[in-house]
Amino acid sequence: MTASTEKFDVCIVGASIAGNYLCYLLSKTNLKVVIIEEHKEVGLPFQCAGIISQKITQLIELPENIIKNQVNVAKIVSPSGAAIKLTGNERPYIIDRVLLDKHFYNLAKINENNMFYLGEKVKSFEYCGQGQEKIINVTTSKRVLKVKLLIGCDGPLSLIGNSLKVKNKVLYATQIRIKAQFNENEAVLAFNPQWKELFGWIVPEGQNIFRIGIAASHNIKQNFDKFLKMLNINYEDKIDQQGGLIPYGMMNKCTFNNILLLGDAAGQVKATTGGGIIMLITAAKIASECIRKCFIYDNFTKKFLKKHYEKPCRASIGKELKIHYLIRKLLESFNKDDFDTFFKVIKMHKIEQIISLYGDMDFPRELAFKIIKSSLFVKFLFKFLLRKPILLLKMLFFLIS
Repeated sequence: MTASTEKFDVCIVGASIAGNYLCYLLSKTNLKVVIIEEHKEVGLPFQCAGIISQKITQLIELPENIIKNQVNVAKIVSPSGAAIKLTGNERPYIIDRVLLDKHFYNLAKINENNMFYLGEKVKSFEYCGQGQEKIINVTTSKRVLKVKLLIGCDGPLSLIGNSLKVKNKVLYATQIRIKAQFNENEAVLAFNPQWKELFGWIVPEGQNIFRIGIAASHNIKQNFDKFLKMLNINYEDKIDQQGGLIPYGMMNKCTFNNILLLGDAAGQVKATTGGGIIMLITAAKIASECIRKCFIYDNFTKKFLKKHYEKPCRASIGKELKIHYLIRKLLESFNKDDFDTFFKVIKMHKIEQIISLYGDMDFPRELAFKIIKSSLFVKFLFKFLLRKPILLLKMLFFLIS
């Protein structure tokens, strides 16, 4: 059987929040858009701790049924059990990530110019034509698509990105949902050198249900078992379990001739927390405007896409993602004694008050500059980095580049 050939202006690969939100934004144009999603149901499998800052309501209209809970306290726990409790204006939401993905899917599919093909996998793509007439043939498991623009929203192991030699380093994440007796007003972040690339978490979903998980680069099952044992949690009491991959690093190269990468595929994820919804929504707004200009000026070249998408992204979220990465590289170099000393410095010199006042889950630059003004913190950091000359050189390189 010969696959059918269909023509669209834009092909988006991946129907999670990144692809669906971009499709929704493009609904305001007259472009014909197709989304290819390998899973048969949007939003599944569920792969997110679901904690997100309030600023999401400044970027999108968030239906109330998507919000499961809201927390007032972030409890940061060191390997020895010492804790810092941070409060402030952040008061992040705990959301139903599946409903969020489906929300923009439902809004986008109202427009008859948008076509969703679910349960269908992209197998390959290739350029056809030359110069300004260049288009892309996308071959799926069921059909061939001819498109002017291809958008990779297909996650950390993006087929689109990998085909263009863009590869993400990834962390493995696992979590369970369970009935438990933790504080429903606080989210707990547990740091440990054994899962140094991120942390363990306890996120209160509401009605005494908690999402408990960790992310790390290796030994995920063994480390998760240790974390549950520390919490005196019986794995067999779980309601259900989720797992997934988190891109780790900084924002990747994300523009090519006739192609954009967005969200996890572009590495638009905070290295400090593994979250990326605020970043990808910001990037999607930039991408939608860039795509609109591509069709107005009939220009789909890498140079044009870079000017109107990648550079604006780097100037906004890119700078913040770099700071997130520097903070993460610092934290993952700490041993248990370093964490204890770090916590003492924060507690003794009221830095936690500065964090509560100026803390921002997504845009940490202002907070970083405030903390650096503390001479005792700078002294601690200087002594630590003197013991880690390679790390010091790497951090200086990232700051200069």
